[in-house]
Amino acid sequence: MPFPAFHPAFAGGVRDLTGRPLTSLECVTSAEQPEQHPYRRLTWDEADPDRHPFLWDADEAAQVTSVIEQWVPGPADDDDPWWPRWRFTKQVTAFYVERYGRWAQDWDWSAGEGGAGGGVVGSWCCPSHSVTTPDETAARAVAALLEWRGWLEELAEKFQRLAPDRDAAPDERSWHLERAAVRLVTLVVDRTGAESGWYGLCTLVLEWFLTSHGLDSAAARAAVADAVGGRFASWTRPGQRLVDSVGEDLATGVTGCPPYREPPEEHTAFEEWHERRR
Repeated sequence: MPFPAFHPAFAGGVRDLTGRPLTSLECVTSAEQPEQHPYRRLTWDEADPDRHPFLWDADEAAQVTSVIEQWVPGPADDDDPWWPRWRFTKQVTAFYVERYGRWAQDWDWSAGEGGAGGGVVGSWCCPSHSVTTPDETAARAVAALLEWRGWLEELAEKFQRLAPDRDAAPDERSWHLERAAVRLVTLVVDRTGAESGWYGLCTLVLEWFLTSHGLDSAAARAAVADAVGGRFASWTRPGQRLVDSVGEDLATGVTGCPPYREPPEEHTAFEEWHERRR
């Protein structure tokens, strides 16, 4: 990930969205009220990195790390460690959302059973295991944010490369959608290891792909739900036949036309083209 110039939000310290400097107490008070940023599934408009530039360099990393270190619960909280650590995680989430936008809310969507579970973030596990000393904890939180941002940037590139031609005939468009769905499911399975509830992220990625190419959010969610149909399971890597079936059902549901089952010779070029865009 390139590191552009210093983020102006930190000139003179932490600031609110109007540019007013915030004291440490104000930062903590704001972040201790997660209802200001209630959790909900991200839309692709909110997650799309092309819509939400992320300016990051060594100076900003140092500023963010310093702020987070101040919030890490200390030894005095060891009698009841879960609540302070959970509250700290919410503080970081609110801080990230305020600083960078809604896309940052899932910085701790970790793999396995950590946090929400079934995610792709490996730098952060959960409040119980990832909140330790201030320096270690802040480093993990920053690494997790960058890891999540990297995932969104990877998806944006995939969505663009796998996009069907807008002028394609319905059967060709269906074929492209089917191939794209298969590749995206495979990507999520590989990145999550099919651990815990991995299919939550998988269905969200499919919804994002559809909305990134013009389908509205409600229609995309319904199409993905119909295609998956509860066939994915926790801690279970789906077989290729199942993945292919989901891809075909999704493409047919969206276009109203089934994809090529056995592409004729004249469509071999499409297959080769799609392979190059994986």
